[in-house]
Amino acid sequence: MAWPNIFQRGTLFSRFSHHHVVVFLLTFFSYSLLHASRKTFSNVKVSISKQWTPSAFNKSVRLPVEIWSSNHLFPSAEEATLFLGTLDTIFLFSYAVGLFISGIVGDRLNLRWVLSFGMCSSALVYAFLVTAAVQFAGGIVIFFGLLVSPEEIGLPGIEAEEHFEEDSHRPLINGADNEDEYEPNYSIQEGSAVTQVKAISFYQACCLPGVIPYSLAYACLKLVNYSFFFWLPFYLSNNFGWKEAEADKLSIWYDVGGIIGGTLQGFISDILQKRAPVLALSLLLAVGSLVGYSRSPNDKSINALLMAVTGFFIGGPSNMISSAISADLGRQELIQGSSEALATVTGIVDGTGSIGAAVGQYLVSLIQDNLGWMWVFYFFILMTSCTILFISPLIVRETCYLMQRRQAHVLSE
Repeated sequence: MAWPNIFQRGTLFSRFSHHHVVVFLLTFFSYSLLHASRKTFSNVKVSISKQWTPSAFNKSVRLPVEIWSSNHLFPSAEEATLFLGTLDTIFLFSYAVGLFISGIVGDRLNLRWVLSFGMCSSALVYAFLVTAAVQFAGGIVIFFGLLVSPEEIGLPGIEAEEHFEEDSHRPLINGADNEDEYEPNYSIQEGSAVTQVKAISFYQACCLPGVIPYSLAYACLKLVNYSFFFWLPFYLSNNFGWKEAEADKLSIWYDVGGIIGGTLQGFISDILQKRAPVLALSLLLAVGSLVGYSRSPNDKSINALLMAVTGFFIGGPSNMISSAISADLGRQELIQGSSEALATVTGIVDGTGSIGAAVGQYLVSLIQDNLGWMWVFYFFILMTSCTILFISPLIVRETCYLMQRRQAHVLSE
């Protein structure tokens, strides 16, 4: 099997400078702050649910039970849980709208302005002071420190570099019928002039090969991933009776599994030069991990291990679709290498995923209230299976291509 360009070109890493490192660290730093601000709400769900129901007592003010119970928001913990699910749904619907809009805006405005404005403005409306203050400060750092293009420091632009190193930037997803006859084309010739393609419309982005299947698949997968994200500490405390602080710490292992899974699976897909087969295998194993985690005993060590495995096979593919695959979809040769299309495509994929996640949060609370946590896991298994179903045409096509490439390699030896 022929190794990809990342191994064939010995000068790849020499092309990176300290500017690349700074951009990576700043974008990683900004996403960490945004993630932390969202994570805070899921970590305090148990406390919020107790304070909204008559089972909780105001120990700080020491009001009589009659007065405290008459001022609760909900008559039972079940109704409080349903309302928490409704809040998650409202948040994720607005999140989805923001992704669609920010994707289009990001293709037309300076990305540093968009990111900085988003961080600072969202910090002004989160209910948790510490994470909001740190996130606002991070938005200021991004505004003054993030470089969004080589031209800002006098280096050649992306289009000029791609003209000389086209093959090394070849996306792993494209719309060519015969991928062996790929001919990169990054501009439209009009007479003797070369016109670079600018931002594409929302409809044009939706019509790109692979965008709709991956968007629908991500709607199902993000539903499962964000359900773990929003409900895992609550589930651990509610189902096993563990303290809220212990449940919060233990839920970190799901994120750890997702980080490792996304990194390793992305690396493997880079070697294979195909994404869908790696996703398919991981999602099939995710079904088994969901079955195993749903039957986890009341043991924190075993639960953490099963949780990390589940995060590896669910969080990993989710991270791949929202990052690497979205990038591949946004730089297909059909759009002539237009870098301005990337944010729009990413917004469509991530926004569609957030719509699915938004619907799922209310369904999780509804299913749990009426049928119990085991049926919630059955629902997760169904959604994971739907993810595989939506990308099955891509799986078949890319698997056949890998087999043909392998056969051709054997015959050439």
